[in-house]
Formats: sequence, structure tokens, C-alpha cells
Amino acid sequence: MSAEWLAISNAFAEATEKIGVYAVAVHTEARGSSSGVIWRPGVVVTAEHALRRDEDIQLTLADGRVVPAKLVGRDPSTDLAVLKFEGDSTAAPLGDSEELKPGNVTLVVGRTRASGPVTALGFVSVVVMERRIWGGTQLVPYVRLDVALQRTGVGGAVVDGNGHIVGIATPKFSPGGALALPIATVNRVVDVLLQKGRIPRGYLGVGLQPIRLPENLMQALNRQANRAVMVLEVEPSGPAHKAGVVIGDILVSLNGKPVLRLEDVQSHLAGENIGKDVRAGFLRGGAPREVTIVVGERKNEGE
Repeated sequence: MSAEWLAISNAFAEATEKIGVYAVAVHTEARGSSSGVIWRPGVVVTAEHALRRDEDIQLTLADGRVVPAKLVGRDPSTDLAVLKFEGDSTAAPLGDSEELKPGNVTLVVGRTRASGPVTALGFVSVVVMERRIWGGTQLVPYVRLDVALQRTGVGGAVVDGNGHIVGIATPKFSPGGALALPIATVNRVVDVLLQKGRIPRGYLGVGLQPIRLPENLMQALNRQANRAVMVLEVEPSGPAHKAGVVIGDILVSLNGKPVLRLEDVQSHLAGENIGKDVRAGFLRGGAPREVTIVVGERKNEGE
């Protein structure tokens, strides 16, 4: 091995050892585990979809101790869950997610419950300054990694060339690779879950189905896109019902922005929009109408 490659290899090993101090194994069953990161003293961030239970959660720390953890809350829309545990701990060194560029080399560092730290080499394949993922959550930036991530590494720390953590790794939204959930998104979710134990979600109280618009309706709307969403269900006494929306209405815009798919509706339902008015443009019997809907707060994920 040449001196250059040996230096690179040693640098990867040193970065893994350094960040491995902040990586924990998260386990709820007799076998298997995923990873988490000590984001703040006594606070661990992990991948929500890999956390199979809400109770009897344990963490294996870098020094080998196994400690109980309490679930603070979950956010499926970002695939983040927050845990708390007792004992001395130091927060991980955070970097800047917005400095990542396509072609950058990263490591995903996690921990297993028996074998210690684990690492995977990944390349930044895509960086978009803003992009909405499934469920309407906006990531700033959106960073996709070309990485082969084992289950034990899910929820691990994404580490940049400076040896700083620049995200949490999840394959949930990127089959065949992973996303690096950015620092700003993780901090926002951690703040809200620590304060409220849940992520407030807005809702309109309608069931929607994507449809294709016929040519005559496209002309009536004066737009080229042939997609919209149809109202198939209206919740009694819900926000849309109070505004006069009925089954069969075709929703074509919200606050003047075209609605082409379900994600275009979800993007208006962030927690900060609860209680605010949204102008809904729709077609009823081929005639355009507009109503104002007050975004309500979803009480639980089952509603």
C-alpha cells in the first residue's frame, strides 16, 4: 500500500474512533440493534423507523455500559426519534451540512451492541439546497449519499472530511443509499420533541386522491399541467367541512400555488401553519370556486 493510501486509511480509522465516542447502539429486543448519536448531553437522536418499540429501550455506550433510555418522541416525517438517558455524556461535534458538495467523501459511524463502532464509506451523490421529501417535510439542504448502509449503522452519524458530524443517516427516503438528515432539521425536531413530546401537525380534514384533468378543465384553469387532487372524504366538523368543501370537489390550488400531487397539500400543513388561513381554489361542477380554510391541528397520527 502506498504512503498516500495508508494515510487516507489511517485518517478514516481515526475519524471513526473519534466520532465513535458519541455513537451508541440502540436496542429493544434480544438480538439486533441500530445506531444513535449523543446529540446533546443525555439526549440521543436515532432513526425513527428502526426503533421498533416505545418501551424497554436500551443503549450501549462507547465505554461498554448498557443503560436504559426513555423515548421522548417520534417524527416519522423526518425519520427521527429522540431518547433521553441518565449519566454523564458530552454532545457530539457538529459541522455544517450546507458545506457538503457532490463528490465529497463521508463516513457513517454507528455502533453495535457487541462489536463496538461500525463505519461505512459513502460519497455525496446529490445536493439540493431545498427539497421536500415524502410527507411534505422540507430538508435544507437535501443530501443523498451513495453508501451501503447495514441495519446496525442506520441512525448513525454522517461525518465530513473535517471529522465533524453533518447529519443523521437514514435509508428510509432513499432506497439503495441514504439521506444525511441535515443539522438544522435534526435540531428543530429535537427542540420541539423535548418541549412538547410530539411534532404538531396541521390538517384540513379531507381525504384526497390524485386525478388527471380532462382537456376542457385544463383550459378553464388556463394551465398546462393535467394533474390535481379530488376530495373523496370530508371529516365532519373538520376545517374543510366548516369552510364548505364537499366530496367531489377538485382541489387545484392552495394560496395561489398549483396543487398537482398530495405533497403539494402536505407542504402547507407544517406546525407553524396551524391556526392560519389557507386559500383553497377548487372546481365544483366544472366551475372555479375559492374558500378559506383555517388549518387545524391533528391530535394524533390516526386522525
